[in-house]
Amino acid sequence: MQSWYFSEQSYAPAWDAPVSPKVTAPSSLVDPETAHRLLQEFIVECKLADELGMNIMTNEHHAAYTCMSVSALMTLAVLATHTKRARLLALGVPIMNRMDPYRVAEEAAYVDILSRGRLELGLIKGSTFELYMSNSNPVTSNARYWEAHDLILKALTTHDGPFSWEGEFFQYRAVNIWPRPIQQPHPPVWMTGMSVETGTLAAERGHVVGTLLSGGLAKPMYDAYRKRARELGWEAGPDRFAYAAIVGVGATREEGLRRANAVADYV
Repeated sequence: MQSWYFSEQSYAPAWDAPVSPKVTAPSSLVDPETAHRLLQEFIVECKLADELGMNIMTNEHHAAYTCMSVSALMTLAVLATHTKRARLLALGVPIMNRMDPYRVAEEAAYVDILSRGRLELGLIKGSTFELYMSNSNPVTSNARYWEAHDLILKALTTHDGPFSWEGEFFQYRAVNIWPRPIQQPHPPVWMTGMSVETGTLAAERGHVVGTLLSGGLAKPMYDAYRKRARELGWEAGPDRFAYAAIVGVGATREEGLRRANAVADYV
């Protein structure tokens, strides 16, 4: 089993503000100097995780004081220069809402080069509030996700010059990634989900599938993954499955439960 250090890099001083943490919270709540200090502390924590033999995971959210990381890959580019051994996982890049998958492929290749082949690339759909913010059509969101997914992987694995892409949602005259990633054919890809369908689709592509606090939904998804992998002639090992749980830590059992329940309510 592998362990990953993860922090949403929240702007903690705003947590008690009497406003929604997402979309509408005014940026006047931010003291830039405090934000600088908190982000520097996050880098120090990641350096310690690297020294202790842990891997590192980042995510991104937007217009929310629960997460100051505006780009999982940008954060990993910084961490690539501050760490030596840790695998660096972007879980993830919400390609359903990112309007330029070509740019996502370029950034992924850059981080893989900068980290000397330590990138793990999570291509996720993103949260509902960010779908609202991007003014994206929710009816076509699934199709848009898979087109972006396929374009990114084709861009990372095509090394004989540019190709054109004329899709339903994205059009590029010439896609040509420079520099290409170290890991071949591309960095390991992760997905997130909570459904049997996601388990099946992830298995068909050999991706790692991860889930957060999904309770009874995790096992059916994992079972569907294993079943589809066997149908395709391979056995899915434990390295294909990831689960993020919440653990409350306190000086007493009561305090640990109180903290765990507070975080679970938020999620």
